[in-house]
Amino acid sequence: MSEHIFKRHNKSLLLYHLVCPIKYRRNVLSEEVEISLVEVCKNISERYEIHFIEIGADENHVHFLIQSVPKVSVAIIVRTVKSITAKEIFRLHPEVKSKLWGGNFWTSGYYINTVGQYGNENIIQKYIQNQGEEKTVYKSFSKNQLRLSFE
Repeated sequence: MSEHIFKRHNKSLLLYHLVCPIKYRRNVLSEEVEISLVEVCKNISERYEIHFIEIGADENHVHFLIQSVPKVSVAIIVRTVKSITAKEIFRLHPEVKSKLWGGNFWTSGYYINTVGQYGNENIIQKYIQNQGEEKTVYKSFSKNQLRLSFE
């Protein structure tokens, strides 16, 4: 189980599930490539505040369970992981680049989701609503205003 990261003025537990499809959905993850991918991710962890809790794959995409800190945005995490892993896989395994017609290792898209250790959206919402002393009544200031529209 992941532990909180303590910094000078904050304590955080931010977990992300990142899924990166391989370009053209090609199956290029040989055992050697998988070993290299893990090593590259270990090097990323040493250099950046991006920690890989688990890495797994099926035929044509890789799943990362990542822990990071608040100052590292999701966009930076995705960009760092995708760019460094692709560059290093191509350097270490030139045969992979030829299977992808000399192009990119990853597709331009990805999937990312937050992972909650202490509860889902409903549990956290109820927790917030039950705050305060027993004598007081919870007052909701805002509800459903922070939804994004992707139409």
